[in-house]
Amino acid sequence: MRVGVIGLGLMGTVHLAAWQAAGATITAVLDNKIDHAATLAAQYNCAVCTREEMLERVDVVDICVPTPQHLELTIAAATAGKHVVCEKPIALTIKDAQAMLDSCQAANVRLFIAHVVRFFPQYQTAAASIARGEIGSLGTMRFKRAGQLPAQLTDNWFLDEKRSGGVVLDLMIHDFDTALWYAQNAKAGTVTRVFARSTRAINADIKSDVVIVTLRFESGVIAHLEGAWAYPAGIFRTGFDIAGSAGVLEWRSDDNPAVMSFLATASEASAGVGMPDLSAGADPYHSQIAHVKNALETDTPFAVTANDAMKALKLALAARESLQTGLVVNL
Repeated sequence: MRVGVIGLGLMGTVHLAAWQAAGATITAVLDNKIDHAATLAAQYNCAVCTREEMLERVDVVDICVPTPQHLELTIAAATAGKHVVCEKPIALTIKDAQAMLDSCQAANVRLFIAHVVRFFPQYQTAAASIARGEIGSLGTMRFKRAGQLPAQLTDNWFLDEKRSGGVVLDLMIHDFDTALWYAQNAKAGTVTRVFARSTRAINADIKSDVVIVTLRFESGVIAHLEGAWAYPAGIFRTGFDIAGSAGVLEWRSDDNPAVMSFLATASEASAGVGMPDLSAGADPYHSQIAHVKNALETDTPFAVTANDAMKALKLALAARESLQTGLVVNL
């Protein structure tokens, strides 16, 4: 399997390592930072290519660029008959997401959206437990995902909500997808109501942001999601509490004393976005790419589909509408 990676920032470099670990042949890379691309090309024994050159040489195009570019690059890859792996979120609008799905379907190629949380063992364990009915009837779900305010040396597109979708689309999209995944396993139905509040909605002058979203499912299940770009540099926290009629599933990304202090200082700075600690256990990014490679080679279903990514996007967009209007959004 010959792979080309477009976009060699944090996620692009993570995906390169994962493809190599999966045994794929990394054939081409592309990035607007030529020197950086050349360094990685030498490391992975591949070529720095133009888009046209890449599409002639590969079987799979892995897109790790800012979200507004997903549509154009996906359509180009699909038109060339190449399978597509694309970082989340799938797009910024339902129209663009649907166009991506349609282009891949018309070209008879497959589209995988990298919702990597599906491959974290803790989230997989909880999903399996819910599906087996071990905690009884699902009642409430609580998710947290919080890290530093994204920092870039130049062109910080993360902080431009027109390009990134902000905390809701770029960060919380993971937990929208997880809430839908768990609800599906529990046969809790679809989301009927969305309500959201954020610090930015209260004070548009601040850069950091904390967002709270409440989802109500047609079965009565309630999900509470918290997302934040507000922590000091280097701190990233995730976790969940899933309560049912027969028990509770609970996990935190660290198991530390109840109260800890993290004080920001003026000298702290770190480029990019927050990342979970992957020092212990299996690397979910590697597991994700290995799954994609196997599914393509064996023509078996993806664990997370492009339609799943579309559903998560719909919830994120509803949450953004609620933030803007201050009202409940009925679906």
